[in-house]
Amino acid sequence: MPIQLITPLTAIDGIVPRDAQALADLGISNVGALIAHLPMRYEHEEAEAGIADLEAGRIISARGEITATRVSGVGRKRRFEAVLCDETGRLDLVFFNQAFLRDKIGPGTRLRVQGTAKQRGPGLQVANPRFEILGLDDGDANETATLEERLRPVYPASGAINSRSIEACVGKVLKDALPLIEDHLEDGYRREREMPTLAEAYRMMHAPESEGDHQSGRRRLAYDELLLLQLGVHMKRAHLRRTLSAPPLRHDDAIDARIRGRLPFTLTPQQDRVVADIARDLALSTPTNRLIQGDVGSGKTAVALYAMLMATATGHQAALMAPTELLAEQHYLSITSMLESSGVRIGLLTGSVAASERTELLTRIEAGEVDLLIGTHALLTESVNFHSLAVAIIDEQHRFGVHQRAHLRTHATVLGEAEAGAQPVTPHVLVMTATPIPRTLGMTLFGDLDVSTIDGLPPGRTAVRTSVVAPARRPEVYERLKARLDEGDQAFIVVPAIEENSEDGPTNLRTLMRKLEDGPLRGSRVAALHGRLKRDTREHVMGRFRAGLIDCLIATTVIEVGVDVPNATIMIIEDADRFGLAQLHQLRGRVGRGEKPSACVLIGEPKTDDGRKRLEAMAETTSGFVLAERDFEIRGPGELFGTKQSGLPPFRVADLMRDLELLEMARRDAAAWIERSPRLNSSSERTLRRRLMKRYGDSLGIGDVG
Repeated sequence: MPIQLITPLTAIDGIVPRDAQALADLGISNVGALIAHLPMRYEHEEAEAGIADLEAGRIISARGEITATRVSGVGRKRRFEAVLCDETGRLDLVFFNQAFLRDKIGPGTRLRVQGTAKQRGPGLQVANPRFEILGLDDGDANETATLEERLRPVYPASGAINSRSIEACVGKVLKDALPLIEDHLEDGYRREREMPTLAEAYRMMHAPESEGDHQSGRRRLAYDELLLLQLGVHMKRAHLRRTLSAPPLRHDDAIDARIRGRLPFTLTPQQDRVVADIARDLALSTPTNRLIQGDVGSGKTAVALYAMLMATATGHQAALMAPTELLAEQHYLSITSMLESSGVRIGLLTGSVAASERTELLTRIEAGEVDLLIGTHALLTESVNFHSLAVAIIDEQHRFGVHQRAHLRTHATVLGEAEAGAQPVTPHVLVMTATPIPRTLGMTLFGDLDVSTIDGLPPGRTAVRTSVVAPARRPEVYERLKARLDEGDQAFIVVPAIEENSEDGPTNLRTLMRKLEDGPLRGSRVAALHGRLKRDTREHVMGRFRAGLIDCLIATTVIEVGVDVPNATIMIIEDADRFGLAQLHQLRGRVGRGEKPSACVLIGEPKTDDGRKRLEAMAETTSGFVLAERDFEIRGPGELFGTKQSGLPPFRVADLMRDLELLEMARRDAAAWIERSPRLNSSSERTLRRRLMKRYGDSLGIGDVG
């Protein structure tokens, strides 16, 4: 029967059941999946040559006669050694753990071998070469078939099937499968971008005829991946703006003056610029979808509060969602303080709220008796019904996935606003992050968002001097810390664990606290803060620390964001190499919030190159924007924003580190395409739309775009 892309590999002549099963274990069960299983790299195979012309470090091909053999070693380490000679020279062969070959290969046997040649003494050696036993007759087909120079694809493989076997399987189907691959890009569109057809791109990847071949094929396949994502992002953006409506909020000079009068400080020019962006967005009936990014301590909360007060000034509600209870509590306390005696009714909803208190709060929210609601992901539960939510703000965007953002939008429709047959009314959404997003990731993961950047620090903030210290110098660090505490400064000490879990485990809070209280910090007021404490206890500890009644706070990463104590000037991070770069920068941002000189000491001894690079980057710059790019370089996009956080399937071919130019082209092309065809529903777009929905329909929430 003719091959189809859905034909099982078990039905392909020449693919043995063992290989078919091994491929199935890799997730490759049919012809289409096998064609989509691309090489991860290529190796140069030299054309067959005389032994004297072979070079070390290359994949060589040669033929000759075995002149000597032996088995050496003992037990499992026995190896078979042979000498291959031709009229030009000698090549040593060694086969590890293959002593049985002495029964197949002996003096006088003619072989053709292929493998990587290495220098061994005065001559060359090939370890575990591929070999073929040749016939003695000069007319033997094996004898006359010479190996040509080529690029050999190397495939992701497994213990059950190696790359060469996968290559052989691909060879069984490639010629018949390529004509079956339907292209979703028209000829003129491809030619304009100098792209091969989709079928030719796959041929170039699996059977490249030159160095430029597989590069051209890869460029087409990488562009396709980026284009599909950008089409999905722009389709979602167009769909939201076309089908949803948000309550337009009032904004005039009187409202602006009233809001600014509630803030305990004057907004910086950078904050003013972002406030202007937000005010312009919120005044429209088109739902706002904006990302506010700014470095640690740049004043994003004040900008968020401005947006929330625009909602209350128009008679609506606003909500602020934070990733941790501690941060939600900090927002609640600071905003309550700012709005004291204003008449604005503020609520706090977290997992720690008692059942009776929660029930009463939910009733008040639904009745419109809460103007500003601050909370954690508890705001996303089905039991939370707003009376008239006009502005929803998500703090620390990278902690929330695409689905959570969509959930907040779809489950917080504004009650009483929509008339029969009218568009659904949804809140304006603002998302904030103090972890600046590299430009390439911003264009991919958050491409549906408008972006505003606060690129400066408020007056009175000081740069934090950062140093990396080996654990051996720990006593010196705490001696200096004690001197600063005695002068009236306060400090944070961050540890990766609460309790000891093994002798060689990370520094833990309980052990370190005992050692410091009995040693270098004897006489200082020390307290602990971690996520297992009850809410009331956390609030009590933080209140005493703010009031200066605690000198040193030993904490886990619960203090990573939102904690603002201007008198805290020292941050010590134990086992700093165990933390990510973004997390280290967030923690460092807890100091330098006043006018006193501040310092951050990273105690660690990195065991990996990446760990060393992270600590070096922290010491070199205080800019979160620079660190975001460095983190992107060190870890790559898959680690920074993996599928778990973003909800997006990973790229198979595209690499955001090297394909920025392709990404920018795909973004421009997708924007123009959706502008002229918002639903991709013409007959010529049918294949493109089907592939887009299969790949991104669920993760981007565009499966129902009609």
